[in-house]
Amino acid sequence: MPDFAKSALLLSLLLTTSGAHAASAPEMNPTALANAHGIAHPAVIAHRGASFDAPESTAASYTLARDLGADYLEMDLQRSKDGVLFALHDNSLLRTTDVAKKFPERKDSPASAFTLAELKTLDAGSWFNQAYPDRARPAYVGLPILTLDEIIDIAQGNPQHKPGLYIETKEPGQFPGIEHDLKNKLSERGWLAPPAPASTGTAPQPGEGKGRVILQTFEKNSLTLLQKEMPDTPKILLLWVGAGAIAPDSNVSFADSGEKDKAAYYAKLHPKDNAEFLQWLDFAKANGAIGTGPSAALTHGGDQSYFDLIQPWMNKATHDKGMLVHVYTLDEPVDFKKAMDAGVDGIFTNRTSELLKFYQRPAAQTVSQLLEKNGY
Repeated sequence: MPDFAKSALLLSLLLTTSGAHAASAPEMNPTALANAHGIAHPAVIAHRGASFDAPESTAASYTLARDLGADYLEMDLQRSKDGVLFALHDNSLLRTTDVAKKFPERKDSPASAFTLAELKTLDAGSWFNQAYPDRARPAYVGLPILTLDEIIDIAQGNPQHKPGLYIETKEPGQFPGIEHDLKNKLSERGWLAPPAPASTGTAPQPGEGKGRVILQTFEKNSLTLLQKEMPDTPKILLLWVGAGAIAPDSNVSFADSGEKDKAAYYAKLHPKDNAEFLQWLDFAKANGAIGTGPSAALTHGGDQSYFDLIQPWMNKATHDKGMLVHVYTLDEPVDFKKAMDAGVDGIFTNRTSELLKFYQRPAAQTVSQLLEKNGY
């Protein structure tokens, strides 16, 4: 056979083989993927609870999110000096407590330098009334920091609606072994046991099915440790652009950028190329993640507006690898729509009530009615 004929035959075989492979490869269906993991789709993830309407990470915030109908109660987990897991976003206590008044000489110490008993003396609610007087309530004064145990109690406290838990290992490098501690606590509370079959024949609520706990982290090392400790529990790798995360296309710092606010600065930063983004997806997939948690650039900016990591091609690439996309943190219908149109599968929000309305799942009672019903 002449060389050109051999080449033509080889090319024909390659095309036929690749075509057959493409035809046989199933199209990824995000809804089916979420259902397979027992995760609501699209998911309403109450960021630190219903934290627009009540002080973040407090009982007021979490009970409100639960009773509105959130699919997940989201939290940042830290460990006290005496080894108790508790929920707090910041490393410092200054923004959301009266630590400067109660422990003035230790006000700059990290939260993890305090025992649980000391943390429980702090007022984690009054700051909200001062920051948001239009949403202030006298009952927010004196609200305490919550332990993971107490948040589990809240999640289990409404027979009509049982949300799941969406737990971040916060700055896990500061807390060696926190992944193991978390496994022990969830096991002790029965949240890692196989769920019982639904007696009614209906689909289980988020807090009753196999996707009742989702673990999240920005840290690659923590993801591998979470996978080692809890291989059967869904995990999300949170995505960020910058040092220690997705390499950016520019190394110009905010201070040198000339931008007046960080939202504008973040909006101009992107992964250095498509391959850089894809390798983070590959790492997530290879280390047990069932999805990613990317940031978004918000229409009206603000301090929650970050890098645009939910471009349609990014979401498609994530779906093509068999993973879900849960974006953080959106509060306005214009951004809900943009994100859903781009192909995300769930949204972290401070405004649980608004996202539920957007998804045409409005609560039967208003925010005010539920707060008052719960004693706030």
